[in-house]
Amino acid sequence: MNTTDWKDVLGKAFDLPVPEESDNQNAEQQPAAQGDAVAQQGKTRLDIVLERKGRGGKQATIVTGFACDDEALKQVASRLKRSLGVGGSARGGEILIQGDFRQRVLDELVTMGFKARII
Repeated sequence: MNTTDWKDVLGKAFDLPVPEESDNQNAEQQPAAQGDAVAQQGKTRLDIVLERKGRGGKQATIVTGFACDDEALKQVASRLKRSLGVGGSARGGEILIQGDFRQRVLDELVTMGFKARII
């Protein structure tokens, strides 16, 4: 049975250093740069905007400025939607809340520990 690791072969082919096992374990223990939304609370400012265009005259409150993965974003959106009792979605670094709820979204985000402002 051949026990050659693909990293060794690739490292030799392109004359690159091969990372050791301890390097891989340290990389796995550190959180990703995108991180979750709870870790970014209070570090970045979120913008809350009211949008009407392209929605058939209906209003939507948009929260932008998140720097986290979609899974963490969906958790924050879920909490917002439950507390407000409205529908919405979360993807691509922004949360969409159906209707004009700018002030209530701001209040809820502040109680969650985020910095936010209404634009």
